[in-house]
Amino acid sequence: MASPDRDLIEHTVRHLASLERASASEGERRAAEWIAERLREEGLDPVLEDHPAHGGYWWPLGVATGAAALAGLIGRRPLMAAAGAAATAAVWDDLVIWRHWTRRLAGRRKRTWNVVAEAGDPLARRTLVVVAHHDAAHSGAIFDPRLPDAIDRIAPWVFQRLDTSPPLMWLVFAGPALVTAGGATGSRRARTLGTLLSLGSAAAFADIGARRPVPGANDNLTGVAVVLAVARMLREEPVEGVRVLLVSCGGEEAFEEGMQGFARSWWPRLPRETTQVLAVDTVGSPELTLPEREGMLRPYRYDPELKDLVERAARDAGVPLRRGLKFSFGSDALVAVRDGYRAALMGSVNRRKAPANYHWPTDTPDNVDFGSVAGAATAVDATVRAIAAQASASSSARAAATAS
Repeated sequence: MASPDRDLIEHTVRHLASLERASASEGERRAAEWIAERLREEGLDPVLEDHPAHGGYWWPLGVATGAAALAGLIGRRPLMAAAGAAATAAVWDDLVIWRHWTRRLAGRRKRTWNVVAEAGDPLARRTLVVVAHHDAAHSGAIFDPRLPDAIDRIAPWVFQRLDTSPPLMWLVFAGPALVTAGGATGSRRARTLGTLLSLGSAAAFADIGARRPVPGANDNLTGVAVVLAVARMLREEPVEGVRVLLVSCGGEEAFEEGMQGFARSWWPRLPRETTQVLAVDTVGSPELTLPEREGMLRPYRYDPELKDLVERAARDAGVPLRRGLKFSFGSDALVAVRDGYRAALMGSVNRRKAPANYHWPTDTPDNVDFGSVAGAATAVDATVRAIAAQASASSSARAAATAS
């Protein structure tokens, strides 16, 4: 099995981190073009696809929670019930990675850019979609690492006992929901708490929207580097029996807008029964992981058979993947699970069981664990070859059954 090119990995992360890559921005498009050119150098024929996008989650959610807060401050029960219910529905629609109806009503006037290249065996029946994203997140005070750092110093047992990241988005949802309850029942306690939570959420989203994008080296140029490294590994040692779609999406930090565009374009060509999806997101922290489930409000469970296959292939290649963790984030893999595909997510965590430098200006190439990134590339390549081996075994079994 070929080894990942560490120089390629590091060069990818460092070059793209020098570009400001907000979702659905000119920088995002330039990053997509650069990635496509690197894939061409690996002998592939990538395509650039653009899709309509809003480009951010902070204004849709900020407007919704702000409206709920205003209704709570005014205090008229019919207004609280109506405005709170509308805001609750809008928050739920956005946070469960559903259809983004509220964004469609608000208008998606920007474009987000995806890169898609076909590798592996183009005639194979089975397909593995390996997806990363090249856009970068905005920062915000809510992501300030000083609070978890302090907790880690004072009470390290807190993080030792946790198996999931804090579900902060439930507070965002709870605010409008409590305002609605206050309007419906006349409860002053529900109205007060809902108004405070909604005000806090609206302020947090305004702060995020006012900030510039972070370098996004770990999140998620490490995933892009894995995609390019796997392209080279497959060129050096081709496989038969599995087609591999190497995908780098834009708009992930705007709640998977690029991946939703990919789904609209590609799902009609990818049968569910023969397609698997592996998202590679934020793999530059010290410990690689294969989370059991993920979701900001609704928990989406990843496919157990695919998780087992990835873990086994990685272990055989000498790459351990931690199991048992649950993420309260949102990745491109959620779109695949939502639409009925077998999917899994490969990520990484630090000692606090969270991605290192998450959405913070310190997410720079100098703070990336490039050994973890190389390990992720090895694990993905091993997964491709394990699926190819399965396909070969299935083909031999069918041939033997036919002959008998």
